[in-house]
Amino acid sequence: MKSIIAALTLLGLFAIPPAFAATEQQNKMATCNKDAAGKKGDERKAFMKDCLSKKPEAPAEAPKTAQQNKMVTCNKDAAGMKGDERKKFMSECLKAK
Repeated sequence: MKSIIAALTLLGLFAIPPAFAATEQQNKMATCNKDAAGKKGDERKAFMKDCLSKKPEAPAEAPKTAQQNKMVTCNKDAAGMKGDERKKFMSECLKAK
C-alpha cells in the first residue's frame, strides 16, 4: 500500500508542469501585446503575426581582446604554412609584443 502511494506521489510531481516560470514565447507574447496597443482588427492581427514570428536578436558580439586580435593576425600571416613550420611561426608570433 505504501509503495502505491509513493508511486502516485512521484507520478503527480512529474505530471505537474512548472507554472511559475514564464517561457520565452510567453515573454514574447507580452512584449508584442504591449507594442500592439491601439491597433485593431486586421492591422493588429498582421502586427502580432509579424512580431511573434521574429527571431530574437543575437546578443552583441563582445569586443576581442588583444590576444584574440593577435591570434587573428598571426593566423592570416601563417596562411600556407603547415606542420612544424606553422607551429613554430605561431608560437613566435603570439609571443611577440
